[in-house]
Amino acid sequence: MSDEARVDAYIAAARPFAQPILRHLREVAHAAHPGLVEAIKWSMPMFTWRGKIVANMAAFTAHASFGTWQRDGVGLGEPRGDGMGQLGKLTALADLPPDAAIAEMIRAAVALVDAGGTMRTPKPPKPPVATPDDLAAALVAVPTAAAHFAAFAPGCRREYIEWITEAKTAPTRAKRIAETVAWSTEGKRRNWRFERN
Repeated sequence: MSDEARVDAYIAAARPFAQPILRHLREVAHAAHPGLVEAIKWSMPMFTWRGKIVANMAAFTAHASFGTWQRDGVGLGEPRGDGMGQLGKLTALADLPPDAAIAEMIRAAVALVDAGGTMRTPKPPKPPVATPDDLAAALVAVPTAAAHFAAFAPGCRREYIEWITEAKTAPTRAKRIAETVAWSTEGKRRNWRFERN
């Protein structure tokens, strides 16, 4: 399936209130810079230029969002509201700023890519976390789970380990370890329920 078809499917699977918002944002983005390429990254639609992410949009249970990845360089200041991206939580087309303002965000982000700008200052990688002995023992007992867990990206393993070590009681910790083994056996990451294909 092409990336454009995956974006079509993402929009079609979104809640009815979000579909017109996402379709409109998509149209405005392409009108602002016809060379944008669509992609799905981190389970949400992205607009890229020369291989760099320019903007993304997403749909959630009760709101949608939109934002540029070059936000520090486009001079937009603080995001509106408390949603992801710069436009706050979008629940209807009326929540969007004028098309010209969105188009200017896109053009400014594209110009930064053309000028060699970066999204933001890269953060140093977090140091690896040690797998607790009780989790390691549970994983060893189920080779498929151990193999999948070892293949997860460091951040995915960290999410599981922190979730387990933050348990306040022994029964909760044991339950989380059992769930980690079960989900790892299926190759599922910690927050698999919230991911969209």
